[in-house]
Amino acid sequence: MNDRASLPPVAERQRALEAQYAPWRPRTLDQLLAHVARRYPDREFVVTDVRAWTYAEMEAWVDRLAAGLVAAGVRPGEHVAVVLANYPEFVALKFAISRVGATAVPINFLNRRDELGFVLRQSDSVLLVTMDRFRDLDYLRALDELAPGWERDGGGTAFPKLRRVVVLPTAGTEVRPGATPFDALSADVGAGREPGRASAPAVAGPAPAVAAGDPQALSDLIYTSGTTGAPKGVMLTHDMMLRAAYGSAHGRAFEDGRRIVFALPMYHVYGYVEGLLAALFVGGAIVPRVKFDAAEILDAIERHRATDVLLIPTMTLALIEQQKQRRRALPTLRAAISSGGRAPAYVWEAIREWLGELEVVTGYGMTECTASTTVTRPDDPPERLLETNGRLRDVGAAGVPECGNRLVEYRVLDPTTGTEVPPGEVGELVAKGPGVTRGYYRNEAATASAFTPDGWLHTGDLGRLDADGYLKLMGRLKESYRCGGETVLPTDAEDQLVLHPTVLQAHVVPVPDARMGEVGAAFVVPRPGATIDPEALVVHCRERLARFKVPKYVLPVGVEEIPVTPSGRARKFLLTKLAVEKLGLE
Repeated sequence: MNDRASLPPVAERQRALEAQYAPWRPRTLDQLLAHVARRYPDREFVVTDVRAWTYAEMEAWVDRLAAGLVAAGVRPGEHVAVVLANYPEFVALKFAISRVGATAVPINFLNRRDELGFVLRQSDSVLLVTMDRFRDLDYLRALDELAPGWERDGGGTAFPKLRRVVVLPTAGTEVRPGATPFDALSADVGAGREPGRASAPAVAGPAPAVAAGDPQALSDLIYTSGTTGAPKGVMLTHDMMLRAAYGSAHGRAFEDGRRIVFALPMYHVYGYVEGLLAALFVGGAIVPRVKFDAAEILDAIERHRATDVLLIPTMTLALIEQQKQRRRALPTLRAAISSGGRAPAYVWEAIREWLGELEVVTGYGMTECTASTTVTRPDDPPERLLETNGRLRDVGAAGVPECGNRLVEYRVLDPTTGTEVPPGEVGELVAKGPGVTRGYYRNEAATASAFTPDGWLHTGDLGRLDADGYLKLMGRLKESYRCGGETVLPTDAEDQLVLHPTVLQAHVVPVPDARMGEVGAAFVVPRPGATIDPEALVVHCRERLARFKVPKYVLPVGVEEIPVTPSGRARKFLLTKLAVEKLGLE
């Protein structure tokens, strides 16, 4: 049995946070770390299975890395690209980049060679810090092909602004001769290095030449891996990131010292804002995992006394299935967020049955809006989880009066006329506020097309807002299609398919059809031990939906075959391409 009952009421926890941070004081990322390290120097901040770093230890590591970055020639305003999984080095480096006044470019470490090359070139990065390899990806080989001689010449003619590459060995190998090892950026980190991580002689640089720091400067340039096309560099400031992170801690009513387990990558705003940065505001700890494994996540919750876990729906379902196989007591776990994708209705009750009587929330957000902008409340009634994606997030002291004391506000517009629709009607969500990016780096065309003439960001998501400000997502605007002249929202069929006892996930995409123009193709992931009968699923939908909404094709697939964004949303334009290939419709 967990100890959720020992938590103070939500309002009391929120008041405790406000007492520390109201009125809001803008800071840079590293300034907030320094503030928390002075207050809680001996508390654990970053926890792995091998060792933990206290706030004081992390602050000292950040200082050394910042000195190394300065010695490597990094100057305020320049961009530093980072290809690292959820290692402690990622955390230290992110704050060190902030400390020297530079901007971090955290890159999706699953990017292949050409994707990596695109971001390095488009972002104007002057330094790259990369793992040597991860899973089946060999980054050094990719660099050999993209910029031969990178060990000596940096990006060469391929990436003329890239002056140096720094390598973190993760595969138990030595750093390639001539390459700059990660440890050369700082003095020795000390005992407790993770197994298989090579070490190199430390090179101590001068103390970092750091100005006071500008909270309104760019802290991050985060490249989207969206559902509809090529990545774009979203520009985000220090103050945006920290206001959003405080909003997460406030909205979910973090208690003092919250300990958060997650495998979501910190190059994405979910793990970065809702995990790493949010934990700072309560002197909490993060337990970042390098990869998602349901059994390892559950074991980590027990081993490290975690009180919170960050999930996307597919992860949530995997934890439940693992608990059914071998149940853990999880006595310290008090809270969970499951967000970033569509979840079958039964999952919310299953969480409480198999993970404990937790404070469970869900929400909605996007990189362009910094993080989650709607969220259910920890003390909301269960039907809010079943029927909505949360309410416009209250962010307490981090809010601004001109945005209703929030960071982001939404309108719902008719996609055809651009006029606002009444509460409860479906349309495209548009967003505005201090939590919304000012645009995409070096991409004026994308920036111009992303905003309405009066400055509202097109989210591309269809939804409806009720009179209480709760949002219900209905799908992507570009994912809707026309079947025989009728507009179809894929979610109509997806919602019915996941109710079938054999279906774990369903993703419906349009494919061309000579007679109807477009028809639906449903990619269906079976539940463990189940077998998909495509015809039975078509009948299941036909009995419950209008004829034009019923998918013409059902394609059984494994969960690993669904391409997803870091937040767990299916990349449907890739699924459409895959469906066309599988069905021979080209």
